[in-house]
Amino acid sequence: MRTMLRSKVTLLFLTLGLLLAVPAIALADNVVNDVVAGGNDTITAGGSTTITYKIAPAAAGDPQAGCNASDGSPATVNLSVPAGVTASQTSFTFTDCAPQAKSVAFSSNTAGNYPINVSSISDSGTGSYNNQANFTLHVNAATPSDTTGPVITPTIVGTLGNNGWYTSDVDLTWSVTDPESDISSQSGCGAVHVTSDQQETTYTCEATSAGGTSSKPVTIKRDATNPNVALNSGPADGQSYYFGSVPSAPTCTASDDTSGLTGACSVSGYGTTVGSHTVTATATDNAGNENTASSTYTVLAWTLKGFYAPVDYDTATAKVWNTVKGGATVPLKFEVFAGSNELTDTAVVDKFTATGVTCPGAGATTDDIEITTTGGTQLRYDTTAGQFIQNWQTPKKPGSCYDVTMQTDDGSKLPVAHFMLK
Repeated sequence: MRTMLRSKVTLLFLTLGLLLAVPAIALADNVVNDVVAGGNDTITAGGSTTITYKIAPAAAGDPQAGCNASDGSPATVNLSVPAGVTASQTSFTFTDCAPQAKSVAFSSNTAGNYPINVSSISDSGTGSYNNQANFTLHVNAATPSDTTGPVITPTIVGTLGNNGWYTSDVDLTWSVTDPESDISSQSGCGAVHVTSDQQETTYTCEATSAGGTSSKPVTIKRDATNPNVALNSGPADGQSYYFGSVPSAPTCTASDDTSGLTGACSVSGYGTTVGSHTVTATATDNAGNENTASSTYTVLAWTLKGFYAPVDYDTATAKVWNTVKGGATVPLKFEVFAGSNELTDTAVVDKFTATGVTCPGAGATTDDIEITTTGGTQLRYDTTAGQFIQNWQTPKKPGSCYDVTMQTDDGSKLPVAHFMLK
């Protein structure tokens, strides 16, 4: 019995000694961080995040209580950081089995997804590690801060006249933008179509974004209607008047219901000379619109008859020269008619003209004037004969020749009478 008992005790000690002599089995530890394994951490471009790395306990039964690292057997973790991301450190070392933690700050200015991986884990001792610390850094685009309201820009399409008045239809549209945040509301920003005349009217567009509220007023005044203008009195449109009987110049009246007149209307084109005349009344409003009213009339020339005998005129076939003794007095007789009305006032005669000319050569047709009147040279109307008489005392220049005519106030002239003095 003792021998058997002693044998059992010896076997037990041998067994214990064998166990004590066998080195402890080092189970693999886990390198982890505070991001869920294979998950992601999110920041905004321009920002940063801090990730904590540590060694987690291995499976139960690890003789080193979940940490193979020691001063003599440090565990170094190396990180793989892609371009676009900055890390405060890319390598760190665990040196003991205390619950150490290593913090790494990651930052990025560029939006995107960046894998942050443990590239290697080394241990100068006999430890081994499992990598459970890979993750993805997700960088969102930065959201700009908005400190200003929307930008409101009006566009006006129309014909701009004077003094800010539009003289056509007007289209108003709005552009509402904000590059920093969305437009949350807007009012009064619809298109406006102005198709009728109006006094100054204000249209306001208001819009709101994260940066605040903006408003933009625009004023539009429209006058596309010409002013009213009319001629008063004066020569009638389409009528004819003999010289000296033309009605007085007309006046005008004008008005404008919207922008008002720039001043009184004006009349131009009135005339009393022989020929056609168009008289025009003009009015302009403050928008630049102009309107006119006009009439056209004709001023007729007088009818002249004469010179009567003893003065002769050219014939159809010959130029007739009246011969008279130099210094003698020749009666120039004629009549003036305005239509069928004979004029008798000597004031209707403007002038007589006697112009020296070259005498004709031999063979010229001549007609001696028989002087039957004498007296002064003053113009008169002879009521008995029913004609004007101008006694012309010829120059005392024998051998000289003259062309004589008479012109009335309307510009009409009698045919030229040729005189040869002897």
